Amino acid sequence: MIQNRLAQILLAPLSLLYGIGVSVRNFLYERQLLKGVEFNVPVISVGNLSVGGAGKSPHIEYLIRLLKDYIEVATLSRGYGRKTKGYLEVHPSDNAERVGDEPLQFKRKYPEVFVNVCESRSLAIPKMMMDRPDTKAILLDDAFQHRSVKPGLNILLTEYSRPFTRDYLLPSGRLREWRSAYERADIIIVSKCPEAVTEAERDAMVSEIAPLPHQKVYFSYYAYGQPYFILNPKYRLQYTEGLEALLISAIARTDYLISYLGTKVSHIQAMEYEDHHYFTKYDVGQLKANFDRMETDKKVVLTTEKDAMRLQLHQAFLQENQLPIFAVPVEVRFHFSQGPAFDEQVRQFLLNFKA
Repeated sequence: MIQNRLAQILLAPLSLLYGIGVSVRNFLYERQLLKGVEFNVPVISVGNLSVGGAGKSPHIEYLIRLLKDYIEVATLSRGYGRKTKGYLEVHPSDNAERVGDEPLQFKRKYPEVFVNVCESRSLAIPKMMMDRPDTKAILLDDAFQHRSVKPGLNILLTEYSRPFTRDYLLPSGRLREWRSAYERADIIIVSKCPEAVTEAERDAMVSEIAPLPHQKVYFSYYAYGQPYFILNPKYRLQYTEGLEALLISAIARTDYLISYLGTKVSHIQAMEYEDHHYFTKYDVGQLKANFDRMETDKKVVLTTEKDAMRLQLHQAFLQENQLPIFAVPVEVRFHFSQGPAFDEQVRQFLLNFKA
């Protein structure tokens, strides 16, 4: 704790310089010297103020499930970490290196949805509308800071255990903008909550966030599903007594997942890498070595769905060595019976949208 505090103090001048740059940029947008483009199609942005880990992808998937049976919905992501450039439509046959892990995950789970990647949201949306003119809503992934597009509905996520109200600007903290940027949000979701949150805890968090009159605050948590074999999802894992797990992951934080898995398996060993890390031949070699060293016959490798997209780049190795790697699926749910209210707010936005 002392070391963290010292690092924050030493990095504070750099955070101030970074904050000045952010302030100048936001000032230009607020005075309309720079303008965010508005489109004649409903655009819903899901993002956060902090760097990674707030659960944007599961919330995008929640919106996909909410809307896909009723309207033509599309998603647009930057395709973080991909080795390509420009505008691309995502296909199930693509790989993570071409389109990024999260967009590929969306497309494989929801093949009927129009999924795209592009560094420039403002250039991509007109292209998307030309390609699919029947599109009725576009979901922007991780676009809170990308003000070149002005979304009709701006959803801001903040983690229950690490709310933006207690964070600092980069590099001394994890904030990409000043805390006051939350005022641009229409909806604030306190994400990755514990499975049990009291009304007193909810009220304290809402008071800390201090939402503006037009802002609604919701509380969400993760519900994990039955793990599936990443090379053939029809095979499912049954948690059995005495099962030990080797977790391989490259996500922003694993504490929430590890806490859950601790209730399902007898022992967890974790191999953790930086967020969006592309696993190398050495990494999967170490995975096999660590798995082989586990002194039990009741063992399995677990990973996240996002990590599975990158692990599949080593499909031949995984098949040759018969590694039993299962992805743990996750869905967003809401506390305090807020799900219907959230759904209705999204529906009303779409119904009331005027081009």
